[in-house]
Amino acid sequence: MLGIIGQERAYRSLSMGVDIEKQGYNVYLAGAMGTGKTTLAWEILERKAKNEPPPPDCCYVHNFKNPDCPQVLLLPAGMGSSFKKDLEAGIDRAIKTLLKAFESEEYEYEKNAILGVFVDETNRMYMQLDEEAHSYGFTISRNQNSINSVPLKNGEPLSQEEFISLPEEERAEIMKKSAIIQEKLNQAFRQFKELEKNIKVKVKELENETARSALAPFFAELFEKYRLCKELVEHIEAIQEDLLANYEVFVQPEEKSPLSLFRLIDRRTSLRRYQVNLIIDNSELKYAPVIFESNPTYANLFGQIEYEGEFGILATDFSKIKAGAIHRANGGYLILRVYDVIKNYYVWDALKRCLINQQIVVENLSRTLGLSNTETLQPQPIPAKLKVVLIGEPLYYYLLYNWDEEFRRLFRIRADFDIEVKKNRKRIKEYASFISSVCQKEGLKHFTPQAVAAVVDYATRLAEDKNKISTMLNKVVEIVIEADCWANYERAELVGLEHVKKAIVEKKYRSSLLENKIQDMMLEESLIINVNGKKVGELNGLAVYEIGDYAFGKPVRITAKTFMGEKGLVNIEREIRMSGNIHSKGVLTLSGYLGAKYAREKPLTLSASLTFEQSYQGIEGDSASSAELFALLSSLADLPIKQGIAVTGSVNQNGEIQPVGGINQKIEGFFRLCQMKGLNGEQGVIIPRKNLSQLMLEEELVEAVKKRQFTIWAIEDIDEGLEILMGRTAGKREENGRFSPDSVHALVDQRLKEWNSKKRQGMMYSDRAISEGRRTQKSRRRKGHE
Repeated sequence: MLGIIGQERAYRSLSMGVDIEKQGYNVYLAGAMGTGKTTLAWEILERKAKNEPPPPDCCYVHNFKNPDCPQVLLLPAGMGSSFKKDLEAGIDRAIKTLLKAFESEEYEYEKNAILGVFVDETNRMYMQLDEEAHSYGFTISRNQNSINSVPLKNGEPLSQEEFISLPEEERAEIMKKSAIIQEKLNQAFRQFKELEKNIKVKVKELENETARSALAPFFAELFEKYRLCKELVEHIEAIQEDLLANYEVFVQPEEKSPLSLFRLIDRRTSLRRYQVNLIIDNSELKYAPVIFESNPTYANLFGQIEYEGEFGILATDFSKIKAGAIHRANGGYLILRVYDVIKNYYVWDALKRCLINQQIVVENLSRTLGLSNTETLQPQPIPAKLKVVLIGEPLYYYLLYNWDEEFRRLFRIRADFDIEVKKNRKRIKEYASFISSVCQKEGLKHFTPQAVAAVVDYATRLAEDKNKISTMLNKVVEIVIEADCWANYERAELVGLEHVKKAIVEKKYRSSLLENKIQDMMLEESLIINVNGKKVGELNGLAVYEIGDYAFGKPVRITAKTFMGEKGLVNIEREIRMSGNIHSKGVLTLSGYLGAKYAREKPLTLSASLTFEQSYQGIEGDSASSAELFALLSSLADLPIKQGIAVTGSVNQNGEIQPVGGINQKIEGFFRLCQMKGLNGEQGVIIPRKNLSQLMLEEELVEAVKKRQFTIWAIEDIDEGLEILMGRTAGKREENGRFSPDSVHALVDQRLKEWNSKKRQGMMYSDRAISEGRRTQKSRRRKGHE
């Protein structure tokens, strides 16, 4: 697998999680950054996806029954884009044909024929009404606004003056006849309205028939092409019915008036109802999608509903619905980084809701949080069928597992990535293949076998164990790229051993500013570290400082002072709250060792103080506990310690030396100090024997050891270290219960006995004085009584 080395556990876990198609079997990839989690996820998911068909296209269309709830259409891959194009082209051609149909001579002829009948019938009714009016001595006067009856006299219309001048009886007779004529007019008007209504119905029927005839061919094509898809057929029928009901919007002639703009907007809005919002087009996919969303904001992941400003008002419709990564991954696989998801709790909550309900709901974040309710759209949910792979640190998995019950139900598969694997021939070959693939991918020069071996050694040092190799491949890639740069400087054809070494040295140099400053302070003795001579109760411990991705060793001076008393062991750092819990535990362990070693037959009468000199920050870890014990024993035995020897290693109550971390950096840090002050062949480091497998030291240090300029001692218990540091036998407890004469333990035990004896004598003197005082008081009371 490209970019993956030694992650069989994670590979098997992820493969099984992907193969289980039941709900809740999503996968959490747990591991440190740079171990290849994303690469492995891509490879396995791509391999799985290639055996699965592409998911359907996803479209949103206008819901003619409920416009506020856009309808979702799931169509076979490729059909969505085809349907969108066919519908757009069909609607465009249909409207053009519709306009031509209403402008055709045939339509005008049929319409005129209907209107001609209306005109003829109207004229016939008028002539008949006029004849009846004449029989009563009236005529009919018609203008644009009304129809009136006018009385006649001698065949001529009677004027108003003439009517007034008539006798009253004659005027009454004319008014009587006028009422009869007016009733006939009203009756005729009602007949006219009914005729006009019938004519309009006939014209409307003609228009509908014309529109239907014009649109039928185009919809017939759509019905025929998509007849096998029931949802599409139903939507096409809805479009056809709506277009027939609203065709007037498209066939009305354009007029230059203040209302023309609104008519244009109305026409555009009507046309938009017939569009298709293809939010997911899978026409180019050959298999199921694998999507990695690097910025999973709410909108990027779940989509959003956009708005458009119209006359200062924000408006929206189904065409403004936009898809997110979860839509693109639907029917396939979605890869997310857990940190990017959970830092926005609303994204995490929405993702869980989607996986639990198996539905994708498109709504804006403001509505999800209940901050506003401006949008009126509630798009139909989309069925969700996808596998989610979360990538993150193990810490996030444990936190989510313990505090989020829904997380346990949804992510039942955990795939753990290791930061180191066993080093063997297979792994070395995998590393060689990995380096080659990086060179090909990044366009770098290829590496010589010696250069590959140097990179493998670097990876082994990262693992801090010569029998293992690191899987932190991002750090290895950095060396590969930087080595190529140094090869380019020298115009070499291949990257050689010297280029890899140069890249490692330069990488270290770029980060070692603080380390160099501390070394300068030691040389100037601003920080007092002795590497020559001998001193009682003082020796050099070793600490590791980590700054970002760089770690270096720093010697620290540890001093111990012992004296008679009962305070026991005082950790000065703990008293001033600069000691971490682990360091405090290590110091307290020393009390257990001292009690078990020297206080079997007597109380442990001791007051002692321990401190890290010139330490002005917190101290954590127990790797200096053995050094602190050596300093204590030196002070108790009054035996000097060789200052050229530094010590690291934790100790338990039995005096066994336990392994510690950062062993290479600790040894190299003290070696560099001794080198700068001058190697004399008596300097070195005492380390736990169990750390031997982790030694991956710099070549310069190894050469110094070979030349006996610097020594590394590996010990298993305190006694071995005492003999090295003090040049005297540690001593063992003999059959008589005493330690070997003139040994370190014998001197310590003798000192403790002396302090205990003095303490007992002091107590005896104190008791005798108290008794004498009591007898004197009793004698005085008797004399007073007498």
